[in-house]
Amino acid sequence: MAATSDSSFRTRRPVADWIMLQLARAHSQRTLQRFMRAVRAGRRVQDEVLFAKLRRNALSDFGRAYGFSQIRTYAEFVRQVPILHYEDLAPYVERVKDGDFGAMFGRNQSVRMFAKTSGTTDQPKYIPVTDAFLAEYRRGWNAFGVKAIGDHPGSFLRPIVQVASPMDEEFTAAKIPCGAITGLMAATQKRLVRRYYVVPPEVAYIPDADARYYCVVRFAVTCDPAFFITASPATQLRLARTLDGCAESLIRDVRDGTLAANLDLPDETRAALTARLAPDAACAARLESIRTRTDRLLPRDVWHLGFLANWTGGTMGLYLRDFPEYFGDTPVRDVGLIASEGRMSIPIADGTASGLLNVPDNFYEFIPAGEYGADRPTVLRAHELTAGAEYFILLTTSAGLYRYDIGDRVRVTDHLGETPLIEFLHKGVHASSLTGEKLTEQQAVLAFGALGPDASGVARTFVLAPQWGNPPHYRLHVEEELPSGCNQAALAATYDARLQAINIEYASKRDSGRLGGVVVNVLPRGFLAERNRTIAARQRAANEQFKHCYLLSAVDADAAFPLSPEPELER
Repeated sequence: MAATSDSSFRTRRPVADWIMLQLARAHSQRTLQRFMRAVRAGRRVQDEVLFAKLRRNALSDFGRAYGFSQIRTYAEFVRQVPILHYEDLAPYVERVKDGDFGAMFGRNQSVRMFAKTSGTTDQPKYIPVTDAFLAEYRRGWNAFGVKAIGDHPGSFLRPIVQVASPMDEEFTAAKIPCGAITGLMAATQKRLVRRYYVVPPEVAYIPDADARYYCVVRFAVTCDPAFFITASPATQLRLARTLDGCAESLIRDVRDGTLAANLDLPDETRAALTARLAPDAACAARLESIRTRTDRLLPRDVWHLGFLANWTGGTMGLYLRDFPEYFGDTPVRDVGLIASEGRMSIPIADGTASGLLNVPDNFYEFIPAGEYGADRPTVLRAHELTAGAEYFILLTTSAGLYRYDIGDRVRVTDHLGETPLIEFLHKGVHASSLTGEKLTEQQAVLAFGALGPDASGVARTFVLAPQWGNPPHYRLHVEEELPSGCNQAALAATYDARLQAINIEYASKRDSGRLGGVVVNVLPRGFLAERNRTIAARQRAANEQFKHCYLLSAVDADAAFPLSPEPELER
């Protein structure tokens, strides 16, 4: 549905809010103008960002070890500091976790929390969140929000549905919280903005996922949000399906001012949330009317959403095919390339994963994709990149990361001034090469998406896994029973053909017989969802930013998957 105009809300807002609206708009314009000035002078700004970070931490143990105080030029920075990975930083991080901030940071700096995120193994990474890092992280979000809201009239000073995770899932020995930086961002948000948050902070701490999503929808359904903002589009769909699938219970709860008795909620959480609720017979009647008229309860009929904000790049695009059913033609704004390590891009338009490199907050270097993993790769700065080319990012931030290989592969789509626009493609670890085919997760998803529902007829969650054999091949794991007229062999042949069309090296290896054809395995319903929950819980509880892995990199990584009867391999 189209966003409701500002004027339709005029009678609902106190005069003070209208004054704040004008001030917010003026501030927003200044924020956006500052960011765009930095973008146009990207090279100079990047120099300033780099040396400010080096000076700030020159007297830390890490800074002394790498001679920060002697670095005067970018060339000296490259000579002094090698390309680093989390394993190189881990000993320093462990000291900071114990309260020894001088290990990584200069004087008068403290660590608010550790952003806990999944690593390349089953052990999480801990990213220190300093005041400077938090300020930069927030500034990037502000620039994103200002542009997104400004591009969608009617979105100012309206309710916001944000799904955040707890910032204090665990504590270090020094009593420093570890969890999601989104939790800290929400807790320290400006009062004016926080007034418009729909979801109470207690919801983030609900252990049961079904109950957590129900509560998000329960609080959202009685207001008219301007937008929903989540990391994954899968979360948007989960909320939409909760609204539709729990319509009867939700309408009853709205009418009675309650929370469903069958929700798995801690007693104290239920009490805190229920205290915020009141009966709303008029809203319940409106929802019931929608349900009677349409036989469903969908976001496109319930809310006047200005836009949706979530990832759309890489494998996340697979979920967007289901958006029209639930959200109609509501525009989607990618939230940008953002991770616990920092915000790297700021999208400035709907319908694209491409965004401006966030040059005012972090320092960036890039390795051409073809040289990634080489002993001495070419390293380029942001202003040296070529449109259409693909690179891996090296990140220097106020979290104590320097020339940090985050493993993100991006494509440069354009330039604005001296700053590139980039779109995320995939993580470097999400690639497989049994015989030199260099198959990527993005290609696996593109091939599956090209099948279409009539060709595949299977659930849209899948896993492609390399299999060793004579010859080696790939196994496509899908869930649910195959429809009539679509057998495993037919699906395998169609998917294999799509992979060949997308990846010329894969096609070459298939033509030469060095790779065998794809084999399809049908998994029990819910197997992949349960596997994802197990992995996410092991890495971090309530991990809203968890991403399903569509392509496994290692042979036998799917050894625990149950196997259905398998047709003979095509050789």
